[in-house]
Amino acid sequence: MSGEKCDSGDNQDSSGDCVEQTCVFCKIANRDDPSTEILAEDEDIVCFQDIDPGAPHHYLVIPKKHIHSCLSLQADDINLVKKMADMGRDVLKAKNVTNLEDISLGFHVPPYITVPHLHLHVLAPFSQSFKWSRCKYTDIWYLTEETLLKKLMGDKKRKQWRCNNCMLPCVAL
Repeated sequence: MSGEKCDSGDNQDSSGDCVEQTCVFCKIANRDDPSTEILAEDEDIVCFQDIDPGAPHHYLVIPKKHIHSCLSLQADDINLVKKMADMGRDVLKAKNVTNLEDISLGFHVPPYITVPHLHLHVLAPFSQSFKWSRCKYTDIWYLTEETLLKKLMGDKKRKQWRCNNCMLPCVAL
């Protein structure tokens, strides 16, 4: 949280500063950035407009808790990803986007991230995305919501197949 000291080295950047105090998305999530209008919010996540839109509607959904990127997520975070996607769709509906088949929901993969705080891109209509931005939301450095959920669900299944005693993957006999 803003104004609080980090309780561990895990929340510090390379300069030793608290990530939550220096991260622009943490500031937005904590409502410490008066220039950013929050479009939707709940106890865990917030949504706001991207400052460099790649489509007529381009929003970001971020967790209030600082999470570095989609590569930091584990199987336990499946509900967070679903919740973020649901909020993105709800904001599109509130903005009168009616064709939810023509959207893109996804996360950039490091090193292709501009802000090291997990954020879901919500773009619509994707067929009208700006030409300069298309490669940013279709290449190997962009995981769609569906692709990320499949990966996390696969991780969850692999986790369930581990022995309780040794934590090694079990081999089917």
